[in-house]
Amino acid sequence: MFDVIVRNGLVVDGSGEAGFRGDVAVKNGLIAAVGTVSGSARREIDAGGRVVAPGFIDPHTHFDVQLLWDGAARPALEHGVTCIVPGNCSLSLAPLKAADRPKVVGMFQQIEEMPPEAFTQAFDWTWEDFAGYRDAIARNLSINVAPLVGHSVIRLWVMGEAAQQRTATPDEVAAMQDVLRECLKAGAVGLSTSFVDLDEHGRPVPSRFADFPELDALSAVLGEFGRMLQCVPEFYDVDITIARIDQLSELSLKHGIPTTFSPVFDNTSTPDNAPRILARVEEQFARGARVWPQMQTRPIDISFSLLRPSLFFARLPRWVRVLRQPLEARLHALNDPETVAKMVEDLGADGGQRMMGGLIVRGGDAAPAQMVGRALGEIAAERGQVPAQALIDISLEHGLDVAFLAADMGHEATDRIGPMLAHPLVHIGASDGGAHIASFSTYGDTGYLFSEFVRKSGGLSLEQAVRKITAETADIWGLEGRGRLTPGHAADIVIFDPDTIDRGEERPVFDMPGEGMRYVRDARGIDTVLVNGEVAYTAGAYTEARSGVVCT
Repeated sequence: MFDVIVRNGLVVDGSGEAGFRGDVAVKNGLIAAVGTVSGSARREIDAGGRVVAPGFIDPHTHFDVQLLWDGAARPALEHGVTCIVPGNCSLSLAPLKAADRPKVVGMFQQIEEMPPEAFTQAFDWTWEDFAGYRDAIARNLSINVAPLVGHSVIRLWVMGEAAQQRTATPDEVAAMQDVLRECLKAGAVGLSTSFVDLDEHGRPVPSRFADFPELDALSAVLGEFGRMLQCVPEFYDVDITIARIDQLSELSLKHGIPTTFSPVFDNTSTPDNAPRILARVEEQFARGARVWPQMQTRPIDISFSLLRPSLFFARLPRWVRVLRQPLEARLHALNDPETVAKMVEDLGADGGQRMMGGLIVRGGDAAPAQMVGRALGEIAAERGQVPAQALIDISLEHGLDVAFLAADMGHEATDRIGPMLAHPLVHIGASDGGAHIASFSTYGDTGYLFSEFVRKSGGLSLEQAVRKITAETADIWGLEGRGRLTPGHAADIVIFDPDTIDRGEERPVFDMPGEGMRYVRDARGIDTVLVNGEVAYTAGAYTEARSGVVCT
């Protein structure tokens, strides 16, 4: 007697081989049989000819805090994702001394745009070490979690305030090695670092003060366990990114570790950048290094208002400084003609037409109905203003509660993206799930992969696309026993309609602690998701199953 049999499906098993009509049987949380399955089960699911595939794996998320109050990591499961990797970009919630919690929360707020309520109103801090954090999230999981540990928090643990002031001494580096070793023993799947991020005061995060010998010493510990080194390089400069690829490759070769970096964007304004990056990756793989570039499948839609800081202004330091101030001080600055003139000047001679003219007035509690759905550039012209000035004035006229939408940022030419995603060395990831939740929805990558690059353009076959986000990802990250529909592997299974799967519509929800708003995307085409053999999501609803585990 099996626990579950999924019958009458198009089995796409993650291997990349052609799909076939058949059944998948589950027993004790594992795949028990694949093919034509006889016998019975406590529960039978009719796939109705839909695709039956391994659960998808998302290697770049920031669900670290959300997992403490939402063990399903919504909306990940409903997009077919059964395993997530949090702790990216040098940030994790452990190891973390109580005195350093406010500092790390500030970094999450600045870098990942997470509201403070998510850290203060939903859970009690009961841990300091990594094992304690692992135990805290493991109690209520509906999804599998393979957590990274952040380089910045390890530096804080060992060096305190000096972590953001200087390089480490040899004794401090040795202490960091010991801390990392304990984290890996406690279940961390690797170390994340960043070369670009800033804290809430505009200072480089601790990982940016590390010199190469420190990174080399930490990579030596990763080598003891065969674990991953993830980094965010200076992605805004292709030459520096290529230098980081070379650095990661040396660490990979020396210590026998996999490495990965993100994001890699392809923009029509810099069409040679992504091809140059991939060419260097090919050269390093030819030497034996493992340095995996991560690409998102989807363009990004950023929604923002001047009520809070936004990633949209990341390259405008003056705007960031103004929007980082408390509300009263922010309003004072936005009403100061001299300050506003300098802010507008920062947008260049066109007054922000190129950057802001295409923004759409999206709404907000106080948004004027006659503006909703219209382009800011058009409205600005009617007002006799440049877009930057109009954005500020419209916001002030309505208590800052007017939302603007920057649509389809990042990937601009899907005919170029498809072949890149199909590249055998490109790692599909960087969804940023759990981050930027008040600005834009960070899910929809999996649906967009199938709708845009399998169904529409044919850049990847169905089997290629499934392999990319299942077996291939499991192999890259060393997640043994996952990513394939084969007997003995974990029964992480997604059933989806290949003709309708898509990233869905973005919508605001108010399920955050403190009634904070976040944007999510409803999934389309996902029918049923099993996690370790139990149905966690089906027919548009989450179940009570809590079968997720912290996996390594």
